[in-house]
Amino acid sequence: MSYIDAHAHIFEQLCGFGADGELRALPDGKAVWATGEVIDLIPPSYGDTTFPAGRLLEIMDAHHVEKAVLLQGGFLGFANHYLQETAMQYPTRFAVAATFDPYCRNARKILDNLHKSFSIFKFEMSTGCGIMGSRPDFALDNNLMMGFYEQIEAKKGVLVFDLGSPGDGSHQPTTIRNIAKQFPTLEVVICHLASPRRQHKTELTDALQTMKAENIHFDLAALHHKVRPEAYPFPTAQQFIALAKDIVGADHLMWGTDVPSTLVQYSYDQLLDYQLALFSEKEQKVVFHDNAQRLYFS
Repeated sequence: MSYIDAHAHIFEQLCGFGADGELRALPDGKAVWATGEVIDLIPPSYGDTTFPAGRLLEIMDAHHVEKAVLLQGGFLGFANHYLQETAMQYPTRFAVAATFDPYCRNARKILDNLHKSFSIFKFEMSTGCGIMGSRPDFALDNNLMMGFYEQIEAKKGVLVFDLGSPGDGSHQPTTIRNIAKQFPTLEVVICHLASPRRQHKTELTDALQTMKAENIHFDLAALHHKVRPEAYPFPTAQQFIALAKDIVGADHLMWGTDVPSTLVQYSYDQLLDYQLALFSEKEQKVVFHDNAQRLYFS
């Protein structure tokens, strides 16, 4: 079986920004926030200060991954032009999402320009590395945002959100339900299964039940990281995925890895295998390929 990685990243220049200020590259795959905190970003065997499309393709080819969806955000930095170039160079391998700060003064002009090349739009809203890390909390269904969604729906686009974790101001399941209801032909994707921490089983259950809708979908990328610390095969993450399958169904779930940062601790095989084990052969085809193909590549 071939796979589609529904949540991956590339970058030729690290330009991250969030609650801890700017994130800039250091040698040996490390990076430093403006607070002085140093993190491991790229495994030594995969790069030093960059993680370009060619390197991701090498990993994909080694693991029977047919395609990948590139969802940039604040952690690594907006890179719309680079993603556009990548999609043009590898049109059969990558689907790419544009992103922008909706509170830029010229946001409408930015969206108009991005729409010339992109049909997928990601808003990373989290209070850590997302827009609300450097902006006050705001309702995701306010008049400003709803105008953007209306334009994306009119172009038959896909809308992707990183909502952060339960308890964060950006975590707004009821608002997502309202958006999906108001724009019924707009496909909405929630990253990281809504980013639950280990103690958030009740909150995840409530969020999934609230966001259960025909046009709302979830990727499972980096769920093992959200519930850390936990050793492979990540039993809490597996429990949460099984819960999601019971509530929203396998036809609303997509496998993803969130590479490259998730490769610092675990191998690509591990990020694949711990989720494969939770699904039947028929469900695997849906979760690990068909859902992403339909949403992002059709």
